[in-house]
Amino acid sequence: MSADDDSERARRFRDAALPHLDDVYTLARYLMRDQADAEDAVQECYLRALRHFDSYRGPAMRPWLLAILRNVCKSEFTRRSERPAAECNDNAPVEPPAWQEAQPSAEAELLRRHDAAAIRRLVAALPPQFREAVVLRDINDLSYRQIAEVAGLPVGTVMSRLARARAMLRAAWIAEQGLKS
Repeated sequence: MSADDDSERARRFRDAALPHLDDVYTLARYLMRDQADAEDAVQECYLRALRHFDSYRGPAMRPWLLAILRNVCKSEFTRRSERPAAECNDNAPVEPPAWQEAQPSAEAELLRRHDAAAIRRLVAALPPQFREAVVLRDINDLSYRQIAEVAGLPVGTVMSRLARARAMLRAAWIAEQGLKS
């Protein structure tokens, strides 16, 4: 391959893969449950994707990248052969997304942060297969079929896991908030 070919391949990879970096990182953060491990997993995912970019034939880059990330995380868990994840740092500062306008009051911001931290904590406490399904559907906005492709599962299993995960989240939220169902 010439330098021009390498440059063109790198440009095509950047154009196709970089728009999905936030989604890949989000899933990595939930799977790895540690910022540094998530960053390492994303880096490894993108290295593998670049290495195999010439063999990529699918129209949907995001599910392909998420499947690679999932395999990277599984490999890391296997390598560690101990508890699959470190505890999530719930004391990390919560940054509002750049597209969101500032909250109208300090009280509203405090409530929003409390709720967001509680939701992150509840999602992080889900068993891995349910946590993965929730992150892929409700955070990364993948379709049931795309989740099935990423996870290597039948669509019905994906739907079942999502229903059970949402029921677990709802029950945990109600218990945490001291609400009655």
